[in-house]
Amino acid sequence: MAGKGKKKSRPVVSGLVVLALVGVSGFLTVELRKQEPDGITEVRDIGVLDGKGGSGGRSGDRGEVRWDRLENPARSVLRGADGQIDGVFTDGARLATLTGPARTFQEPSSTSSKVSTTDWVRLMPKPWKKGSETSAWFKEWYGEYRESKEADLFATAFQYVVGAPEKKDEQGVAYAGDANFGPLNTTGAEGGDLRLEQSDFYDYLGIRYPFRDGVVGTPETLRARSLDCSGFMRMVLGYRARYPLMSSDTSGNGLPRTANGMARSDEGVDVLPLAGVTPEDRPSAIDQLQPGDLVFFKLDQRTGERLDHVGMVLGYDTEGHLIFVSSREEVNGPTIGDVGGVSRLDGNGYYAKSLRSAKRL
Repeated sequence: MAGKGKKKSRPVVSGLVVLALVGVSGFLTVELRKQEPDGITEVRDIGVLDGKGGSGGRSGDRGEVRWDRLENPARSVLRGADGQIDGVFTDGARLATLTGPARTFQEPSSTSSKVSTTDWVRLMPKPWKKGSETSAWFKEWYGEYRESKEADLFATAFQYVVGAPEKKDEQGVAYAGDANFGPLNTTGAEGGDLRLEQSDFYDYLGIRYPFRDGVVGTPETLRARSLDCSGFMRMVLGYRARYPLMSSDTSGNGLPRTANGMARSDEGVDVLPLAGVTPEDRPSAIDQLQPGDLVFFKLDQRTGERLDHVGMVLGYDTEGHLIFVSSREEVNGPTIGDVGGVSRLDGNGYYAKSLRSAKRL
């Protein structure tokens, strides 16, 4: 769940040096570890799922390609000469889904679900619009990423689940590794949450982070290596993929601090528009969802009209259920697990019944 934004910021200090990620373009994106004990999350390169062999995906010379236009939402679809999809680009969104080598995401410590996918979700430098396929910026971007195995949003997200190995930048800052949801709630208040919310990406990192509006996020020691649900999305999309970040729900521009702020912002495209927060406002269909979409939930009646949880669509598991990844207090961190409710968006499970809207950034 996403807590209310913390009031722990201050004006930018003169001479502040922003710690930047360097040397991370060569991340191993198809595997976290080759040899791990049981219970450790794996990301495996399993080759082509359609039985054709090879390294996966549809790389190399595939002959002429064609572009199709689809609606609801308006988007451009790139297809190869064989008619297979190579990419999906949605009007007004920067997230694109490309077809690449097959991978399997699994988290045996928390679930038996496995998601095998050829979808790679990446952030484009500009929002898509009809005709962008002829632009110089897109040709350059697509030429760089059409066959790339550099970490995409999914590989990055799985660098924070249970058992994920620690990664440090050249300044010694641990920017990846098994993350908590937040510190234990020791107040003892009746009906209180097990773990505290409001752990943002800079809490995990343990560094002061200057936002573009002049506010500086200051980490709290007790929240070190912790990410609440919206903090997790801000880490993956913002700090790692460089999507602009707001310092709160109201200051600056980009991705807001909380799940409620994200759902109600003008960022991206509303794939499942928010109709309300009651059970009657649950979307009647989820066919429009695609990998990388942000999904928003109403889990806690104490939060009134606020949406209180956010995750990212991962894809269909081997049993045909649509799975999402998010940071949760029950598992104490990012997960696709079943503790506290299975991570399915279809059916009538805990999260499926609580789904209220979805957005494509």
